[in-house]
Amino acid sequence: MVKPLLLALLLLLPLSAQARDIGEAELQQIAGLVFQNECAAKDSCLTSWNEGEAFASLGIGHFIWYPAGSEKPFSESFPALLAFMAQRGVQLPGWLEADPTRPNPWSDRQHFIAASHSASLSQLRQLLIETKPLQTQFMLQRFEQALPTLLAGLNSAQQKQIRQQFERVAKSPMGMYALIDYVNFKGEGSNPKERYQNKGWGLLQVLENMQGNDVGVSAVKSFSESADQMLTRRVEFSPPERNELRWLPGWRKRLATYVRESQKLLKQTGM
Repeated sequence: MVKPLLLALLLLLPLSAQARDIGEAELQQIAGLVFQNECAAKDSCLTSWNEGEAFASLGIGHFIWYPAGSEKPFSESFPALLAFMAQRGVQLPGWLEADPTRPNPWSDRQHFIAASHSASLSQLRQLLIETKPLQTQFMLQRFEQALPTLLAGLNSAQQKQIRQQFERVAKSPMGMYALIDYVNFKGEGSNPKERYQNKGWGLLQVLENMQGNDVGVSAVKSFSESADQMLTRRVEFSPPERNELRWLPGWRKRLATYVRESQKLLKQTGM
């Protein structure tokens, strides 16, 4: 069992709350769902650069990697993943081993695609194929480290709201999938750069926007609906030149998996 998560949860929740921990089987199930969401579970998608983006999207969680000199409006996570791997004894390709935190060596999507079959990208792709379990552990670590930051700077009423909504989702069927996936997908919500017109769309904003007290599929549905509202607002406030409306259907499809997987587990186990 992954005990550090329980400790992180207990730091956030009221003394009377009992948040569950998460086992390896459930964690791997969550990783498989994230990989399906990001890559349709295709290894060829582990090294991607989406059209219209200023960064590569790598690994089962499509971790962001910026070229040198980028403004980095969204939180970068791939260098931290490489450092995480190196700390755990993974042999990185020679061009990464000397400095796992180096910037993305491809300056833009065109150069990245042109190098698709190069030795460097082939080595990177193979590394990501072979380290899926470690990438899963990295996602969990990111989630654990994110939790204490959510309450920073909030007043007591706001803290109560975040605790209550986080707890009801975490204790619901596949609620941990929804929480971990959303942090990996759209961030913690605490990065001041991840705002359009001073409005964020991360986990913090989703929890702030939720209402209700019940636990179960309805709590996961409430989370999914709140996330939809935050992402819809993001699109409405986004710079027109980014054309973010094109991504909204795919984002909504991903949010729908939270409710579907929750219902499936409830049916299987009677939770």
